[in-house]
Amino acid sequence: MPTHHVFEYKNTFTLESGATLPGFQLAYTTFGTLNAQRSNVVWVCHALTGSADFTDWWCELFGEGKLYDPREWFVICANTLGGCYGSTGPLSVNPETQQPYYHAFPQLTNRDVVAAFDLLRKDLELERVHTLIGGSLGGQQALEWALLQPDVFERLIHVASNARHSPWGIAFNETQRMAIRQDPSWATDTETAGSEGLKTARAIAMLSYRHYNTYAATQQEPGNSITDNFRASSYQVHQGEKLAKRFNAYTYWLLSKAMDSHHAGRDRGGLEKALAQLKAKSLFVGVNSDVLFPVEEQRFLHEHVAHSSFYLIQSDYGHDGFLVEFPQLTEAITNFYEEEERLEELSFEREER
Repeated sequence: MPTHHVFEYKNTFTLESGATLPGFQLAYTTFGTLNAQRSNVVWVCHALTGSADFTDWWCELFGEGKLYDPREWFVICANTLGGCYGSTGPLSVNPETQQPYYHAFPQLTNRDVVAAFDLLRKDLELERVHTLIGGSLGGQQALEWALLQPDVFERLIHVASNARHSPWGIAFNETQRMAIRQDPSWATDTETAGSEGLKTARAIAMLSYRHYNTYAATQQEPGNSITDNFRASSYQVHQGEKLAKRFNAYTYWLLSKAMDSHHAGRDRGGLEKALAQLKAKSLFVGVNSDVLFPVEEQRFLHEHVAHSSFYLIQSDYGHDGFLVEFPQLTEAITNFYEEEERLEELSFEREER
């Protein structure tokens, strides 16, 4: 099982906006053992409502006998800054006021998040990372981090994500935040502010995470006489209530805004120039039925990152296919590593001639 840790940063932390935090903490987990060469590090970036426990939401990738076996790899994942699973976020106590931040927590970008991650990396004295992997929001953060520290990350595995968040994706997120704003409790400074709105926001989000075919396969009524109380209706309610029990509206708001702000080309001369700076050997993975991060976004990355690889997952689960189709994702990553080894062997043979 992963081991849980907390990293404390006690200096002023300046955000991309110019706002500051008087220090922060990151909750993180590690799995496996760092080898003597410190060359077996895999760093995982989680999605919007994920946690540092990657064996929970990507369980089929990590474990004995699986792709990332702890006997061979040292895996690490930190709960994002602004999160609600142990890292400093809106429900944390502001040391300057001795009160929770609530609405006063400053807005974050993905660059702020990975700058915090990088302080943890330096504290752990990890000069090189074998593989940086993330999906969705985590994929956005992984890309930003690989651009921030191009000499640290040897390989990037970027799953169901993009180089810049689209107007379509922003519109989905804003519609969810509109639901939170309609909750009268959102105007209060309380731990549960916006919790009813969060339920609706999550129900809206499910329509972007899944696909028509997903609902047809799992929520179709068995009979011919139903006129109310549909399975699909109760499913939406259930999903909203389930998230509200484990998450809070502040963090949901904050991280959805961070997702919207994602633009790898910001202050780097545009996307093409930014992506040309990426040094990590890169694999871009898309899901054929993803309506939130459609495949053309991963193909764009593949086309603009030299010598990169691309893999298309076939799934009826839409965007959530990256959390469901484990055999295909395992195959994608395995092929990526094996192709690199094959090219290295060919290069070695040419040198020997």
